[in-house]
Amino acid sequence: MRTRGRELTAELEQLTSSVHKDEIARAEQRMRIETLENKTMEEFGIDTQVLVSEYGPDKDVPTFFENEAGEIVTTELIPYRRDQQEKRLASAERSLALLGKINPLALEEFSTLEERLKFLAEQLEDLKNTKKDLLDIIKEVDDRVQTIFMEAYEETSKHFEDIFSRLFPGGDGRLILTDPDNPLTSGVDVEARPPGKRIKRLSLLSGGEKSLTAVAMLVAIFKARPSPFYVLDEVEAALDDVNLGRLLVILEELRASSQLIIITHQKRTMEIADALYGVTMRGDGVTEVISQRLRESDAS
Repeated sequence: MRTRGRELTAELEQLTSSVHKDEIARAEQRMRIETLENKTMEEFGIDTQVLVSEYGPDKDVPTFFENEAGEIVTTELIPYRRDQQEKRLASAERSLALLGKINPLALEEFSTLEERLKFLAEQLEDLKNTKKDLLDIIKEVDDRVQTIFMEAYEETSKHFEDIFSRLFPGGDGRLILTDPDNPLTSGVDVEARPPGKRIKRLSLLSGGEKSLTAVAMLVAIFKARPSPFYVLDEVEAALDDVNLGRLLVILEELRASSQLIIITHQKRTMEIADALYGVTMRGDGVTEVISQRLRESDAS
C-alpha cells in the first residue's frame, strides 16, 4: 500500500505539473491573442469578430498579382492553407523590407519635384523653340552667304578667265570649287595652262608665270568687287618686257575707276603714273621723301 501510495503521489505530481504547464500555455495564448487583437485594432482598425468572420481559416483566400501598370489585381479564390500563407507572408515581408522605411514627407517632396519637373519641361520647350529659331536664322544666313559667295565666285571666275587669256594669249585659266556640293566649306583651286604647255598646277609654273597668274587672280577679284583704291607691292618684279606690257594695259583699265598705289622699280610702270614718290638718303644719313607729279609732256 505504501508503494502504491508513492506511485499515486508521483502520478499526482506529474498531473499537477502538467496542469500547471497547460495553464501557463493557456495564459500565454491568451496574451498572444490579446496582443494580436490590439495590434489588429491599432494597425488595421478591424474588430476581432469581424476579422475572424471575414478572414478566418475557414474562408477561401484570394490570390493577387501586379500588372504592368503597377496595380494589384485579384484573381481566383483558393482554400486556406497555413504553410502557403506563411510563404506568402514571408515573401510580402521581404518585399516590404526592400521598400525601406516610410517617408512621411514623400507627398510634399513629390509635389515639389512635380513642380520642378513642370518648370524644367517648360524651360526645355523654350530651349527647343529657341534652338529651332536659331537654326532657321543660321540656315537663312547660310543661304544668304552661299548666294553672295556664288555670285562673287562666278563673277571672279568669269573675269579671271578673261584676264588670264589676255595676260597669256592662247592660254587657258579657270577657277574650280573643290567641293561644289558644299560651297560654304569648299576651297577654290586655280588652274592655269600657259600657251604651249599642258601644266595646270601652279607649283609647276615658272616664277614669272606664277606672278602673272597671281596678278590675274587679283585683278579678277578687283573687277568683281571694285574698290576705291588698290595697293600693289612690286607685282611685276619677275615679269619680262612682253608680260609687263600686257599687265600695264590691265592696270590702265583699273585706273579708270580706281586709284592705284604701286610700289615698283620698273621704269615702264613709272612712266604711266600720274605722280611719283621716292625715298632717298641725304648725305647726312637722313631719309627724305621726294615727290613729282608727272604730266603727259613730262612722261613723254
